[in-house]
Amino acid sequence: MTVEKRNPRAGGRKPKTDPCRNRYSFNLNDTDNARFLSLFDASGLKNKSHFISACVFNERLKVVKIDKAAMDYYMRLTTFHSQFRSIGTNYNQVTKAIKTAFTDKKALAFLYKLEKATLELVEINKQIIQLTHEFEQRWLQK
Repeated sequence: MTVEKRNPRAGGRKPKTDPCRNRYSFNLNDTDNARFLSLFDASGLKNKSHFISACVFNERLKVVKIDKAAMDYYMRLTTFHSQFRSIGTNYNQVTKAIKTAFTDKKALAFLYKLEKATLELVEINKQIIQLTHEFEQRWLQK
């Protein structure tokens, strides 16, 4: 069999400089296969042959685990943050409207109610911060 040189204008894949020509086969029982598949899934690699060669040659595997609960908590915390910003904007608009639309006596009464609601919001914010610190210490790895 002769090896023909490829035409540079010909289509197709470029030949590799160091192609993998050697192939090995091994058999696993059901329990070992389940263990192999769980390790492969935990590795995050997309190709089983790369995973096997990394294990055989003792290469370091990077395992990335995504905690869905932490992601969900983070997403909800992000929405809380955006809601707090919108409350701050609304707070400024309400104080301007009270100042311009009402007499001093009525404005003070409304501002007193607004101040009480703001203090409740501050307490809730402190609880959120405390729960977040507890969550970080308990569940998130550093």
